[in-house]
Amino acid sequence: MVFKGSSKSSTKSIRFVDELRQEMATISDNKSKQAPYRSIPKAEMIVLDAPGLLDDYYVNIMSWGKNNVLAVGLGPTLYLWNSVDQRIHKLFHVREEDNWPTSITWSEEARTLAVGYTCSNLQLWDAESSKLIRSLQGHSERITSTAWNGHILTSGSRDKSIINHDIRARNHLASCIKKHSDEVCGLKWSNEGDRLASGGSEKQLYIWEASKMSSSKFLHLFTDHCAAVKALAWCPYQHNVLASGGGWNDRCIRIWNTQKGICIHSIETKAQISGLEWNRHHKEILSSHGYSTGEDQNKLCLWKYPSMTKVGEFGNHEPRIINLCQSPDGVTVVSAVADETLRFWDVFGPPMTGTSMASDLQGLFSSRNSLIR
Repeated sequence: MVFKGSSKSSTKSIRFVDELRQEMATISDNKSKQAPYRSIPKAEMIVLDAPGLLDDYYVNIMSWGKNNVLAVGLGPTLYLWNSVDQRIHKLFHVREEDNWPTSITWSEEARTLAVGYTCSNLQLWDAESSKLIRSLQGHSERITSTAWNGHILTSGSRDKSIINHDIRARNHLASCIKKHSDEVCGLKWSNEGDRLASGGSEKQLYIWEASKMSSSKFLHLFTDHCAAVKALAWCPYQHNVLASGGGWNDRCIRIWNTQKGICIHSIETKAQISGLEWNRHHKEILSSHGYSTGEDQNKLCLWKYPSMTKVGEFGNHEPRIINLCQSPDGVTVVSAVADETLRFWDVFGPPMTGTSMASDLQGLFSSRNSLIR
């Protein structure tokens, strides 16, 4: 027996179920299209005491090699910190008074450590054997920036010169460039090794072609910054794009197309910029800061690229951040702070979806966010 009207009621039920399914499918589809939830660190993973860390904006005394070893200069002593087993090894201690490391850079394969000094000397160290390989002469004042490009080691100095050293040759001096009118505090080779960016405390930023450096002929000269140009970082996923950061009187991050020789973006950060690191996994760039006239000083700021909108800021350091560098896996960054600490931040991990918020909140209470001294 069929009740009167049963057929009609059944049709309504089927339509209701179909509409519900469509609505749920739409919600699910919209969820999948939502921008991923970006987790910003609430606290450092690790804090290491770093007594003797120089409070000098122009020096570059920290480098994290592909061997997972962080090299850092603390006054007259250079230490190696293994991020895998967290063991600390003292590579050397300088006995001469006031002759301290002012620039430290691992070679690309992380076998050799280049160390520039206050006294203008440049040394190559074998980190595994803790032995000095050789000394390289050429500068007359302190060396504050170094950068590797294969067998070429480039150094910048307060004597205003840039020297390319061929470490394979007995006569290591490959070329010497004197275009800057003040201390060369920033050096960075492009990922392809075909271009070099050099920043000086006289506010100038040069772009050099590797094939033409012997002639001292630069490709571009940028004069947009209003303070020293120390922070330099080549984009890992866009060839010929360079980010630069200015000092206290400038406070701007500028993005350059070094092929066309133009500034494609400029953002006022309201604070001195001491470091820049690109996120190799997602299109973001991190900036570290020092002095400011406002409340934005001494922080780490994350920016979305290419819009350069601020994703977030964190790390209210008491004094300013001197240096910033990135782990070889591109996940962790470490800030060297003028309060004589090294602070490690897990900032460049993969973004989290909205459904992962609960697990992220649980992570705030995990040991990864606890302070370790």
